[in-house]
Amino acid sequence: MSTLSPPLSRQFNPLSAAVILVSISLSAWILSEASDRKSGLFAIALVMGIALYHASYGFSAAYRNFFIRRETTGIDSQIILIALTTVFFAPALIQGEAFDQPVGGAVAPVGLGMAFGAFIFGIGMQLGGACASGSLYTAGSGNPRMMIVLLFFCAGAFWGSLDLLWWQSLPALENMSLASELGWEAALPLQLAFLAGVYLWLGRYRKKKNEGVDTNNNLILWKRFLRGPWPLVWGAVALAFLNWLTLINAGHPWSITWGFTLWGAKTAVSLGWDPASSDFWSGAFQAEALNLPIWRDTTSVMNIGILAGATAAMILSGRRQGKWNKRLKPLIAAIIGGLLLGYGARLAYGCNIGAFVSGVASTSFHGWVWILCALPGNWIGMKLRPLFELKNS
Repeated sequence: MSTLSPPLSRQFNPLSAAVILVSISLSAWILSEASDRKSGLFAIALVMGIALYHASYGFSAAYRNFFIRRETTGIDSQIILIALTTVFFAPALIQGEAFDQPVGGAVAPVGLGMAFGAFIFGIGMQLGGACASGSLYTAGSGNPRMMIVLLFFCAGAFWGSLDLLWWQSLPALENMSLASELGWEAALPLQLAFLAGVYLWLGRYRKKKNEGVDTNNNLILWKRFLRGPWPLVWGAVALAFLNWLTLINAGHPWSITWGFTLWGAKTAVSLGWDPASSDFWSGAFQAEALNLPIWRDTTSVMNIGILAGATAAMILSGRRQGKWNKRLKPLIAAIIGGLLLGYGARLAYGCNIGAFVSGVASTSFHGWVWILCALPGNWIGMKLRPLFELKNS
């Protein structure tokens, strides 16, 4: 069973209606303006949004459930996700191309700034109540609080971009991966063996019986596929395959937070900010991304696709978001959490998807360092949650 269940309320509030209208409008806009390749990536992301929602595939709840109850279900699914993605990625990354398309893995430096970014990202996961992929699909399903997290995620990512060059000046190692150091022939079995070892180690905590009751276990398979909920393993398999499709179509693995950074910067420009005042945004790639329309940016197109896919999944499931609890302290936690998520992701060269899943699947050392730093951050964030009237159950 999944570790983060979508709300079962069938109340259809005006905010949910607005989310549906915005998702449909954005989808039509992207499909009418984007190239064939971008339209294909949008379709891949649309299915990602459906898979994330139906499987309730979250990272923050998985870590919280392990810290509190030693429940391993969510982490088990992440091991499966990373192992499958590694296997899917390997042939293309070994050749450096797939179907005549050049491809490259998600490999980044390991440094003090990167480690600190992953650490505060972990705190943000617990205060915000979601990771990068989680904030997208829950916002797309009409969750009001997660829309606030997503808004400040973008603001934090933009803020981090303004400070990034200073953080990058701190001591750091160059880009390294197991594949570059040992070759794929050794890196692939070594990484899979390590993942298997982690899975076996977690067996000391693994419960033999499922937690909770599957209320849809009598549904015909195709109806369950369309309406949900999915077992977590379905989500893991689907996301691994969709990440591979992203690699061979985009030339790089699935990532999320560059899109948030760009959205924050475009908003700042509309409010009068001058990109020339920032060394980071004066770079050729960044300046071009700011000047081009949003549908020319791969990550943005896929992020919008995930939002739309989650909206579609919410409609198919018949579930609706209930009323939002407007208490002040949880709202403050959403704001702080979003800022930490965005700032941390920018420093850490990505989030739970771009840095952790795609990074580790590319055998990048920074992917492993990311999770080693993010887990203590999650633990601290979990301890802070009661201060903001957030339950850890």
